[in-house]
Amino acid sequence: MPPETSAHLPPYFNIDPDQARASLGNPTTTAQFEDIARACDTGRQDLQSRGLQGENGRKLRRFSTWEITRYLIPVATGHFRRVLKQNPDLPQGTSETTGGAKWFTLDEVQRLRAHFGHEGSKAKEYLPYRPKGLPAKMVAVANFKGGVGKTSTAAHLAMSAALDGYKVLVVDLDSQGSMTSIFGGKVKDEWQTVFPLMARHYASQLRIENQRRMDRGEAPVPLDDTLTDALEVKTQSLVQSTHWPNIDLIGAQLNLYWAEFQVPVWRMQARGWKLWDALTDMFEADGILDEYDVIFLDTPPALGYLTINGLAAADILLVPLGASFLEFDSTGRFFDMLHATFGSIEEAENMAARALGREGLNFEWDAVRAVVTRYDGAQQAELAALMQSYLGTTLSPHRQDFTALIGQAGEQVQGIYEADYRDFNRETYVRGRETFDATYAAFKQLLIGAWRRDELARDQASDEMSDGQDAP
Repeated sequence: MPPETSAHLPPYFNIDPDQARASLGNPTTTAQFEDIARACDTGRQDLQSRGLQGENGRKLRRFSTWEITRYLIPVATGHFRRVLKQNPDLPQGTSETTGGAKWFTLDEVQRLRAHFGHEGSKAKEYLPYRPKGLPAKMVAVANFKGGVGKTSTAAHLAMSAALDGYKVLVVDLDSQGSMTSIFGGKVKDEWQTVFPLMARHYASQLRIENQRRMDRGEAPVPLDDTLTDALEVKTQSLVQSTHWPNIDLIGAQLNLYWAEFQVPVWRMQARGWKLWDALTDMFEADGILDEYDVIFLDTPPALGYLTINGLAAADILLVPLGASFLEFDSTGRFFDMLHATFGSIEEAENMAARALGREGLNFEWDAVRAVVTRYDGAQQAELAALMQSYLGTTLSPHRQDFTALIGQAGEQVQGIYEADYRDFNRETYVRGRETFDATYAAFKQLLIGAWRRDELARDQASDEMSDGQDAP
């Protein structure tokens, strides 16, 4: 069998970090949400004028030699087999029939990937790009319109990243708990969700406020049992393992919605509480950003306090939408609300900062991209092209096609990557995967570009500090 060339590799291999950084564009600020919302509104009016309104005990399957060499480890099948034969201490896989194909668990694939990364050609991307010493990137997937493929997109990206070799944490902020179901999570009550992290963050602020009250001779606000208990909760105690060896989960359930009522009460009691920083600060304090490579935040279909926390924590914001008039219109309103919400937070905080002579608040995201999902090129090409013309680089040029494979996998509450290709015609499986692989490649381009930008900025700052120390 001839060796595979780069033309046959999936699109998420060999992404050049510097090219990714160059195509990333400038960081997105709160003010730019207004521009995006305005573009959507202009586009909506144009489209309107054109008449275009119009489970338990889950176990991850094994992966065959064919899948590994085609999708996971960029090496020719013959060479892969020779390496296994020459290294009997490596996982050898299991056969379901005598003399049949070898199948490997994802844990075994990870061991094989590490071996090739250490021993193989340095010109090949056996291990995914990840700068040392930089924190995990947090990715929020959000839109306040339901049914746009938000949870499905987040889940498939998490699985793609895991298959690529990254260590992933999925955080379900939606009290409906769909993401939790996809990964087989068990959540008894709100104390196994992010709720105690928000309570802990508030309790820490309340302690500071109480000290100020006592300094002024005022009575402190007592911490109730909920807040006292929350101060003892660490993020790691909320993390569940999943049937994916390198995907962990912080789950959700209906009681998490209580946070939407409790947060404003806390905010009234402690005006200085920066509620939007709760998740960010708790993850940083507990070292979560050092334990994972990528953290996906699946937000509720509403711009409430949980969504605000997810968006404020995120480095990258992805906004799924369908190529329809209603979803384009709704997404424009979503960006308008983002502008109003984060703009008002910045304005209030900066008034106080100016009065105290402190640096102001400026929300910033490495990248913000809208992503067309459930795309039907035969029916939606014109509409998608018009949306692209209005949103420009904000709308990812890749459109995630709808395939029969998506429907079948969705009915079983699983991801495309969990489906066994033997349940389909192999070519059907290959075509079905292509759209999700391309979606991940577009996301990975953002991820690598953002990391590379941070890496260069860190190195530049380090060089400038060294130059300053060396100066006479």
